[in-house]
Amino acid sequence: MLRALLLKLRRPAIRMASVDNSRIRTTRTQNAQFISYLVESGFRQVNPDHYEASLRRRRLGRGLLVGMLAAGLAWVVIESAKALSAF
Repeated sequence: MLRALLLKLRRPAIRMASVDNSRIRTTRTQNAQFISYLVESGFRQVNPDHYEASLRRRRLGRGLLVGMLAAGLAWVVIESAKALSAF
């Protein structure tokens, strides 16, 4: 409920043809047309090959983490079963 209320009350990012970046405070750019020109001209364009490689590394890292957690959980279960069977 609170999230829905906050979404209704939040300020839009673009107001009256200027960018509202008062929360970010990382750039002095105020004109939305200039920002769209920068986007269209390829300013700071990311190489998709490097980006996709980083996504693959993240996916691999996430898979390794999940696998290690599953192996750790299985080890705890097996050791608990062995401890219970000893009594």
